[in-house]
Amino acid sequence: MTSASPTTWRRFAEHPAAVASLVLLALAALWAASAPWVFQEDAFAMVGQPFLWPGADPRFPLGTDSFGRDILVGLVYGARVSLMVGLAAAGLSSALGIAIGLAAGYFGGWVDHVLMRVTELFQTMPSLIFVITIVAIFKPTITSIVLAIGLTSWPQTARLIRAETLRVRASEYIAAAFALGLSSPHIVWRHILRNVISPAIVTATILAGTAILTEAGLAFLGLGDPNVMSWGSMVGAGRQVLRTAWYITAIPGCAIVLTVAAITAIGNGVSLVLNPNTDI
Repeated sequence: MTSASPTTWRRFAEHPAAVASLVLLALAALWAASAPWVFQEDAFAMVGQPFLWPGADPRFPLGTDSFGRDILVGLVYGARVSLMVGLAAAGLSSALGIAIGLAAGYFGGWVDHVLMRVTELFQTMPSLIFVITIVAIFKPTITSIVLAIGLTSWPQTARLIRAETLRVRASEYIAAAFALGLSSPHIVWRHILRNVISPAIVTATILAGTAILTEAGLAFLGLGDPNVMSWGSMVGAGRQVLRTAWYITAIPGCAIVLTVAAITAIGNGVSLVLNPNTDI
């Protein structure tokens, strides 16, 4: 698989929403990565008077929560967790889905039958309930959350890749590759994967947004990693004072909405680049 060509980047740049979202996410990732150097205090540190509204104290531009913690610091550290979970979980689920879809579509027969029945089994179970069960069984950590989300989010990618693999496998150049005696790994890697990977890339952006929402939901329910600050835990911490200090919940909530919307816009832009005739 080759890297993106200048023409591809130019086509992506024709979609302002996707470009703006990519710049926004890049800045958010840079800001989150530099958090330990930008902010001296820890995200859990009680540094001020509780319930300071945004703008009430220049030291805390976004105010403080019910424990006197700086919301801006929590927001930046929470971005580290949300972005990491989104990327890692989407990567894991995409890798599983691509591998299972390729195997099912290429080999067919009993392999396809078994893998598709397993896929259907995962699809019949509510994914959030499945994730909660896995996290509840193991100690709630970022690793267990990523694994839980990744292990329950792959069926959509697997079905998509299987359908694309069946289409490509029936083409004439794959028949010619078989006639030349090329090995199955060579055919899959060099001739099939590169022709079916495009829809998986688009699906990965959807999975990343879903993973961020799922992690936020787990943290809101108290099933997040207690050792890290996340947007979901910030939203959960403000629900008891929602009537009197709604900003504690609204600020991280807006961050979640904007991040997921940006990831979705990037996915739409990538889809339009890979499939120019598609209207989104």
